[in-house]
Amino acid sequence: MSVFRSRPALRWLVPSAAAVVVIGGGAAAGTIVASADPSLPDRSAAELLVDLQNAKVDGLSGTIVQSADLGLPKIAGLTADSGGADLVNLVAGSNTARVWYAGEDKARLALMSTLGETDVIRNGSDVWLWQSKAKTATHLTLPAGEDKKPAALPTGIPSTPQDAAEAALDAIDPTTAVSTTGAAKVAGRDAYELVLSPRATESLIGQVRLAIDAEKKIPLRVDVYAKDAVNPAVRVAFQQISFETPDAQQFVFNPPPGTKVEKTDAGKLETELEKEHKAAEAKKPGAVKQPAASEQPKVIGEGWASVVTAKLPKATGEEAKQLDGVIDMLPKVSGSWGSGHLFSGSLFSVLVTDDGRVFAGAVAPETLYKAAAK
Repeated sequence: MSVFRSRPALRWLVPSAAAVVVIGGGAAAGTIVASADPSLPDRSAAELLVDLQNAKVDGLSGTIVQSADLGLPKIAGLTADSGGADLVNLVAGSNTARVWYAGEDKARLALMSTLGETDVIRNGSDVWLWQSKAKTATHLTLPAGEDKKPAALPTGIPSTPQDAAEAALDAIDPTTAVSTTGAAKVAGRDAYELVLSPRATESLIGQVRLAIDAEKKIPLRVDVYAKDAVNPAVRVAFQQISFETPDAQQFVFNPPPGTKVEKTDAGKLETELEKEHKAAEAKKPGAVKQPAASEQPKVIGEGWASVVTAKLPKATGEEAKQLDGVIDMLPKVSGSWGSGHLFSGSLFSVLVTDDGRVFAGAVAPETLYKAAAK
């Protein structure tokens, strides 16, 4: 079980948007002990894992910065800015968020960007989603019995160190070496560093390093390094953090003048949104049908060197033109497996073959070519 699933309060802070941390695999804890700063007692990797499992905080506030440099080619509409600056920053730039937490029923996230501010605020049974640029606010009232549970947040925004750490720790199995490197300093606080290293030589990921607060035992920073790299390709870290419980007023939201407010029953929101999404998709020209069971994604290999393969969804009309346009901008590659286009960076590779197959993994292109040849 994930170390944070027993601590839903930590998971509430923000959704997991660490898809860029393409971790597949895991590890058993090693016996190396942290050569810690003289002011900190030594901790083994196994002890640090237990610390994470038992971590609990009653309150905190801070600033989180997510940065990425995945070494991806500039592609308009995908990795080059064409109006979606925040998406571009997820793969080649940085994002900043402010968080406040005072228990499972009181939490707030403010995502700051050049396009404005997006806030998600939970205060008891009240949940608000506010978007400054659109001047809209959605108010959800949780039904009786649900107001003591952590609320789900929308996806697609940067992860906290807690979520990035969970993605890494979920990967632990015998395909990973777990060790420590000693002490670190994050946001002015002492921390231990836990290191996950893939045993698979095919993996592009060299290490995942978790900086764990020496006192509070929660992750303060997560770094993902490409193989043989000196600087992290992805970093999610607290830039500033306080464990004082925030003032109750931080969780009180008053819509600014001119804000359009929509009230929604939380119990029906997900169902209604799903219905609307399906209806909109069905009306699109060239709407993509759900793949048959035989066309569902499959996994080749295991752990950090695994490759996911699937058939490219069939599309027609304008949707097909857009998809073909993006694929055509990728470098052309060929081999005994056939021909296609390659999208690769420092942590992952994606191969789209001309016969409509897709192969992806945290591996070098050569591993994808071998999978495509089978």
